[in-house]
Amino acid sequence: MSNLQSFPDDLRVAVIGSNGGIGSALVRRLGASPRVATVFSLARGNKVSSDGNIRTAPIDTADEQSVRDAARLVAESGPLDIVLVATGMLHQAQAVRPEKSMREIDADAMMTVLRTNTIGPTLVAKHFLPLMRRSEKSVFAALSARVGSISDNRLGGWTSYRASKAALNMVLKTLSIEHARRFPDSVVAGLHPGTVDTRLSQPFQRNVPEGKLFSSDQAAGYLLDVIDGLTPDDSGRVFAWDGARIDY
Repeated sequence: MSNLQSFPDDLRVAVIGSNGGIGSALVRRLGASPRVATVFSLARGNKVSSDGNIRTAPIDTADEQSVRDAARLVAESGPLDIVLVATGMLHQAQAVRPEKSMREIDADAMMTVLRTNTIGPTLVAKHFLPLMRRSEKSVFAALSARVGSISDNRLGGWTSYRASKAALNMVLKTLSIEHARRFPDSVVAGLHPGTVDTRLSQPFQRNVPEGKLFSSDQAAGYLLDVIDGLTPDDSGRVFAWDGARIDY
């Protein structure tokens, strides 16, 4: 488990999308850390409750009022040290599927993917970045993906998903510049968790190399290690689960 030694004591952390595989694993790991005072576990359908140092509350990243309400609730406990946006969509029953060719591009499906993977995290950033701690290191991170790298795209396909993650990377870069003006010790970053054994990746795991399909708990541990090692010079960039920088 990451010791999060690069942060101050008694951390306050918010995990958005805590009902997913990676999000729930992050909440478990953070809740078990003796250095974490409070974990806000935020997800659609949650009810306001407390269990030890874990506080649950609802959030719907497709609804800005819901995001605003969640931010107000979290703000009552003081500044945040870490915000992790663990939401994401690759497929949704038969309505949304990764495109194998341009013939399969559908405007409604593409908008659904963009709303989840780009617009949702952007709204979270709008309302949660002002809640970050100013005087010491803080990190706002959202799950991105290596396939969102424009320079790394050599296969094509998956147009909507690639575009949504590339757009998310641009949002994070843009917001990192503005955020640093008032929060110079902050980091805003994208994180690629690798291929994780969750519902998102299950239909696409056949060709994953041996040893590169991670459990949610593994992925959460890797991501917390990466977050622990980030510095303000890393703000606006995207990093893989092993700490390697991913080009735009």
